[in-house]
Amino acid sequence: MKSFSSRLICSCALLCAAVPMFTAHSAQAASAPTDRPVKVQVNDELLKFPEVQPYIDDKGIMQVPLRVLSEKLGYQVSWEKQEDQIEVTLVNKQQSILLITEQQQALVNSKKISLESSPTVYQGNTYVPLRFITETFGSPIEWNEANQIAIVDVDGKSHKPAWIAPPPPPAPAPAPKVAAAAVVPSVSEQIIQAANSYMGVRYVWGGTTPSGFDCSGFVRFLYQAKGIDLPRTSAEMHSEAGTKVSDLKAGDLVFFASKTVNHVGIYLGNDQFISATTSRGVAVDSLSSAYWSARYVGARRVL
Repeated sequence: MKSFSSRLICSCALLCAAVPMFTAHSAQAASAPTDRPVKVQVNDELLKFPEVQPYIDDKGIMQVPLRVLSEKLGYQVSWEKQEDQIEVTLVNKQQSILLITEQQQALVNSKKISLESSPTVYQGNTYVPLRFITETFGSPIEWNEANQIAIVDVDGKSHKPAWIAPPPPPAPAPAPKVAAAAVVPSVSEQIIQAANSYMGVRYVWGGTTPSGFDCSGFVRFLYQAKGIDLPRTSAEMHSEAGTKVSDLKAGDLVFFASKTVNHVGIYLGNDQFISATTSRGVAVDSLSSAYWSARYVGARRVL
């Protein structure tokens, strides 16, 4: 436990419920409390404050209801209104203490004592520096940071805190990571992937299986696997399947002719198409090549 000192300057408050007329003035005079709840302990006893509670204001000054503390220390408390000020008197067998709000001095047995801050009124309560009480009453104070308790050692002995703050709530568990949704390729992308997997399969006239394809058998096999039924020949596909298009997209059917339509392939994009050729089997070619550009007769979209 460390000594109650440095930035934290403590002060005590007098419960003054009979002077509500000073509330508006006091709101300007005293610093507002922070959200830090604090407690006061005398020797081993934790003080209970039935009406107003101790707090630390925004200047780091601890405020405590003086009546409860001073009576616990054996002082009688009285007050008197003087115009817009309040005079507070604390008396026991050895001392008489006079405090006046907004004055940074106190009279202790008629002797002037300087205060670190003047008594002020906040919410109908008059506050004086607790350090002044410590020095004047002769009772050292310890500050228990872990439990936010000011311990007044009236008997001159060091005391353990009479109250232990509950541990902070555990940090919330991190949200489970949500796996990114798998990107499902489009039907055209799936058909093109499948077509590329058959690169090099030999040409067989009338062939419709991976053991050998002709051009229309190759195209029909791939589209049928995706539930799309196409005519059997390239000529029938050119006249019956889908819609005629000029702005080619991947997956479109491209047609070629020597007098009549006799070849079909699948457009891949970037001016390329894949088909089952008589010379190389399943292969990729360019629409702009001399051979194929001379025979190209259009495209149809079936997806």
